[in-house]
Amino acid sequence: MDSYYTFAILVFTSFFTLINPLGTMPIFMSMTKSLSVEKRKNTAKKASIVAFFTIIAFAFSGQILFKFFGISVNSFRIVGGVIFFAMGWDMLQARLGHIKHTDDEDKIDAYVDDISITPLAIPMICGPGAITNAIILMEESETVIKKVILISVIFLVLLLTYLILMGASKITDKLGETGNKVMMRLMGLIVMVIAVEFFFSGLKPIVISILNG
Repeated sequence: MDSYYTFAILVFTSFFTLINPLGTMPIFMSMTKSLSVEKRKNTAKKASIVAFFTIIAFAFSGQILFKFFGISVNSFRIVGGVIFFAMGWDMLQARLGHIKHTDDEDKIDAYVDDISITPLAIPMICGPGAITNAIILMEESETVIKKVILISVIFLVLLLTYLILMGASKITDKLGETGNKVMMRLMGLIVMVIAVEFFFSGLKPIVISILNG
């Protein structure tokens, strides 16, 4: 039993650190600052659900898919970096989500669907680190009980992520319009720095392997 508790703690700490919902919260606040509470809730829920099923899918089939398509985690990091940089640039210009001010409900729903999948679910919540971690831990789960623990703890982490993102609504309302614009620009800078780190952490091993090959 001790080994199962140890494994559960390992899964929880590693996924919570890699997913980092507390770090995602300010970005979520900036991207959904003008949405209604209900729309923010839907965005957080969809992002968490998509991230959960994506992580589980990669946990069970990640190695097969990566090998079949010839995809490496480093390539995934590079793409994630490009997506992050584009998102950060829009945030820096305070351009994110002006569609939210329209009265067209269909456009608002489309915006919610758009950001809930990319970039919130992938790659912000379900990034290269979380996917790699899921693949490795699934391979280490030699018993059915460990596999159940892995899936259950991933679900718990994503549930906590959803609750933390929902808590961002109250903070967003208290900051007001000016506060949210300042927050958006600051988060834009941070996201762009994260993007550069993602990009070069994926590019460096590829370049080294090319030079050595």
